[in-house]
Amino acid sequence: MLPEDVRALALMLPETIEGAHRGNPDFRVGGRIYATLWVEEERTVLRLSPAHQAMLVEAEPHLFSPVDGAWGRRGWTNLDLAEAEEDTLRGALLAAWRHTAPPALVAAYEPA
Repeated sequence: MLPEDVRALALMLPETIEGAHRGNPDFRVGGRIYATLWVEEERTVLRLSPAHQAMLVEAEPHLFSPVDGAWGRRGWTNLDLAEAEEDTLRGALLAAWRHTAPPALVAAYEPA
């Protein structure tokens, strides 16, 4: 996947806006960052729950890795874009969006 794919998929999620964090594009919902794009490193960093992070790292360690230090222990997770397929990227972005978005917004878009 390419950085442009991250941008396109992230901006499809409800109420997502693009911003910048330390010179890198980021994607926010409800004023909170749920993904940061590291264009030159071909990776995105996602805000996941620690449990979801552990599941993804165990299932696909060649794609997912915790960010170093305290941020990683809180669920911030690297995704290697060069190796990722679209379904993987979509699922990871959606999980990060759900983890970050206000509960009422998430509920409005959950299947009945």
